[in-house]
Amino acid sequence: MFSVLITSSILIAITTAVMMLASILSKKALTDREKCSPFECGFDPKSSSRLPFSLRFFLITIIFLIFDVEIALILPMVLIISISNIMAWTTTSIVFIIILIIGLYHEWSQGMLNWSN
Repeated sequence: MFSVLITSSILIAITTAVMMLASILSKKALTDREKCSPFECGFDPKSSSRLPFSLRFFLITIIFLIFDVEIALILPMVLIISISNIMAWTTTSIVFIIILIIGLYHEWSQGMLNWSN
């Protein structure tokens, strides 16, 4: 018990020291307008280098993440079919797939799956 306490204290001390050292070394002294601007052959840029964020891209990314998590939830269901109650497994699977289909229909009806605009 005592060795676990000493080991955790040492790890916390090392972690704190590394975090403090990293924060001290990562500070920039001065921000220079020339260093922060994009390089265009020494001339001032004609337009802003920062493009506005596309909300459509963000929504498509969220849809991808949702369906990716759903795949991660469906795969273990296939593996436990042999060791679980078949009635409970079937009910759970059907409810889960119906929720996915309703969500897909909602996204389709809202026009989120239209890639061209």
